[in-house]
Amino acid sequence: MSLQTVLKSMIETEGPIPVSTYMALCLHHPEFGYYATQPGLGRDFATAPETSQAFGELLGLWAVQEWQAMGAPARFNLAEIGPGQGTLMLDALRAVRSVPAFLEAVDLHLVEASPVLRSQQAQRLAGYGPSHHERLDDLPDGPSILLANEFLDCLPARQFVKQDGDWRERVVGLSTDGGFQFGIAVDRAPQGLLTAGDQVEIQPGLEDVIAALSARKAPFRALFIDYGPANETPADSLRAFRAGAQVDPLMQPGESDLTVDVDFARFARLAAAAGLDVSGPLPQGLFLGGLGIEARMHQLIKANPDQATEIHRAIATLVEPDKMGARFKAICLSSPGLPVPTGF
Repeated sequence: MSLQTVLKSMIETEGPIPVSTYMALCLHHPEFGYYATQPGLGRDFATAPETSQAFGELLGLWAVQEWQAMGAPARFNLAEIGPGQGTLMLDALRAVRSVPAFLEAVDLHLVEASPVLRSQQAQRLAGYGPSHHERLDDLPDGPSILLANEFLDCLPARQFVKQDGDWRERVVGLSTDGGFQFGIAVDRAPQGLLTAGDQVEIQPGLEDVIAALSARKAPFRALFIDYGPANETPADSLRAFRAGAQVDPLMQPGESDLTVDVDFARFARLAAAAGLDVSGPLPQGLFLGGLGIEARMHQLIKANPDQATEIHRAIATLVEPDKMGARFKAICLSSPGLPVPTGF
């Protein structure tokens, strides 16, 4: 049995499935999904925390400043959504050792559905006693600072195409040779989708994230860093990565990482409509620059002069516009009444 067999059986029984269903099963099927069996951080793709330790360190120091902006509560939740292998949080907590009151106040929470990654996170962060949760809704209430790097891009996306004036959903079906292929649903989709073009991509999970945040009673900051356009609606951005290369998303389902661009404009609109304060989106390069990444680079080079070239190259990857600096964005959602967050 494999995910390919599961998907073929489903399509043969029920007909073509929405792209969002295909993406969700490829990533999160409990037995054969990518994140359940073989998440490939550092192999199939590299994220900012694996690129340079400075990324996590700066976010840790950012969290200290936002904790102080909340009045330095004696206990608070420091949470990461989609913590990967725990690299970001490990770097963040190491960077804040100079602020013992912050560490003493921390209750560490990790929102992670993958059992493989949970095990890695528990091992790497054992000294901080993390609590694991499957969903954002499960986080306990109380003052909170939430970090999420490359989490939103994994939320399954529905894709719609306009044909003869009507919107129809893009689906995944079977080709004549038994493989998978994209198609268009026969039934009309909801009309009036907000886009100037004839294709649009919508992540329903963005609404779930906003609902979970807006339901929180205590003050919070939620910092999301991900890739996607700041002011445009994605149309067809579904991609797959395996062994560091982009591959066909319909080949070998469950064995590659699937991802889409984040619609930051829609995310910001949803947050504002829910009564949250919105800061950003801001290009990652500008955000990290405002947090002092250049000064941190010089500190790292001074401490490790024989690694100067590698350190400089890694920081450049994070901040230069033609690399991650412009494509990635930072957006901070906050409960009402807090000052503008650091870096924005």
